[in-house]
Amino acid sequence: MTNWKEIDRLAKSWVKEAGQRIQQSMKEKMTIETKSNPNDLVTNIDKETERFFIEKIQSVFPDHHILGEEGQGDKLTSLDGIVWIIDPIDGTMNFIHQKRNFAISIGIFENGKGKIGLIYDVTHDELYHAFQGEGAYMNDTKLGKMKEVPLEESILAINATWITENRRIDPSVLSPLVKRVRGTRSYGSAALELAYVAAGRMDVYVTMRLAPWDYAAGCILLDEVGGTYTTIDGKPLNFLENHSIVAGNPAAHRAIFNEYLPHE
Repeated sequence: MTNWKEIDRLAKSWVKEAGQRIQQSMKEKMTIETKSNPNDLVTNIDKETERFFIEKIQSVFPDHHILGEEGQGDKLTSLDGIVWIIDPIDGTMNFIHQKRNFAISIGIFENGKGKIGLIYDVTHDELYHAFQGEGAYMNDTKLGKMKEVPLEESILAINATWITENRRIDPSVLSPLVKRVRGTRSYGSAALELAYVAAGRMDVYVTMRLAPWDYAAGCILLDEVGGTYTTIDGKPLNFLENHSIVAGNPAAHRAIFNEYLPHE
């Protein structure tokens, strides 16, 4: 019998320890490399933090699987068993340039179902956490159920990329949405943006491309507060592939999907 409470306790303690290590590392010189393009950055701290989690998990739970952004975990083709989906530093560009607005993100799944979601804003010491069926929290404060906020009163999280020329969506599709909402925000960390939506700090989030480690933990938080999330064509996420995402309160999600996004 899987002891999920023990997994939750250990995961939280490891996240806090990793956060302390990251804080300490920010005082030292870091090594910066590029990945898929010159703006896709990774540091030695990203890699060291992922390695830290892998070693911790494997030492206590050798039968668990790990999907990590920096590729040091397992090569997975399914979510069978217990899988940890980890982004050691979500928002690496912010980490490098701003020393804030980044997070550790961990989603833990059992046979494809989200069980535990952890998003830790290291610099603000804010841990957003959810345990399946027991609600979502920011530190010790329980997050309320999502309110149905009309688009005219909504704060939309969106990157300016998607309303300028890009390869994934015609900018004219979402530009009218940006004009309609009360305001827009972009933080450069998908995990934090999803946590903010779950916490009611923002109302809806739209992006054309995220990897599983970007969205896994945030979706578990959203499950616990009554949030809705799909791809832009209304399909469910499978947590193994890159997806477009619309996430937020059901009313805003429905309005964006029905009134702005092209679908059959």
